[in-house]
Amino acid sequence: MDEKTMVNDVLDNIKASLTTYQGVISEAENMQLRQTIQQIRNNCENSQYEIFKIAQVKGYYKPAAPATPTEISNVKNELQQ
Repeated sequence: MDEKTMVNDVLDNIKASLTTYQGVISEAENMQLRQTIQQIRNNCENSQYEIFKIAQVKGYYKPAAPATPTEISNVKNELQQ
């Protein structure tokens, strides 16, 4: 397995973990548990961003093209309806 594949796998796994943490946070009644999971999520987000920056520098990440003003307007209009 090459480095690019490994980096992308790590980023995918972190993304899945972040989704799971968000679900737990939104359903946690116990404030201490909620705060603990929020801290874990925050640390995970920081790690994700650091790995993302590495991937970007190495050329492993190709960002999507920026949205046009028309596309932004269309999405905004759809969300406001």
